Amino acid sequence: MVVEDSAPDGTSEVVNNLAKEHPEVELLLRTSGRGRGSAGIAGFKYALEHGADYVVEMDADFSHHPKYIPSFLEAIQEADMVIGSRAVSGGKDVNRGIVRRVITFLAGVYVRMLLGLRIKDVSSGYRCFKRKVLEAIELDSVVSTGPSIVSEVFYRTHLKGFSIKEIPIEFADRTHGQTKLNYVILLKTLLMVLKFKRLNKKGLLFKKINTSFSNS
Repeated sequence: MVVEDSAPDGTSEVVNNLAKEHPEVELLLRTSGRGRGSAGIAGFKYALEHGADYVVEMDADFSHHPKYIPSFLEAIQEADMVIGSRAVSGGKDVNRGIVRRVITFLAGVYVRMLLGLRIKDVSSGYRCFKRKVLEAIELDSVVSTGPSIVSEVFYRTHLKGFSIKEIPIEFADRTHGQTKLNYVILLKTLLMVLKFKRLNKKGLLFKKINTSFSNS
């Protein structure tokens, strides 16, 4: 299932054409509430509503290669959540410059220290969940609408006491199009991590309140 925010790049047309030959392919076309975070939540809810026992989340631009999905489904039998990790033995970044690698590393150190996470790749959006995890982390109370959704879901999963396992993947930077991530969005994302921490200290993280920020 592909979640699409009515982008002008022809994604919806490609998916619809695929669906004609492969009925299992579905398109969730959104016209409001756009953003990386809200798109993820919409996808999670759709999967749960349609009875999924396991949910694999991935980017559709082949930065996350589907060849790893069997490894995810094997590893999920021994954990509640599985992460495709660049930071464990056998994992790596491909086609990414040294500056972006350093930024990713430093941001990861910041997130791990602040949120107390014991995982190595805290910015990986290639993940597999058991149904019970997505049911427990209160999707309706998620505050991120942008890229910080990745860290927030990790944090919520950690706070609920679920087991998390990392498996190695090669992350290939996109070869077509341009990433929407820039330094302003990165700063907002890092500030949102502070917000998660504060909300949890106040006992509000899992309550549905109007605390979301666009592109954060």
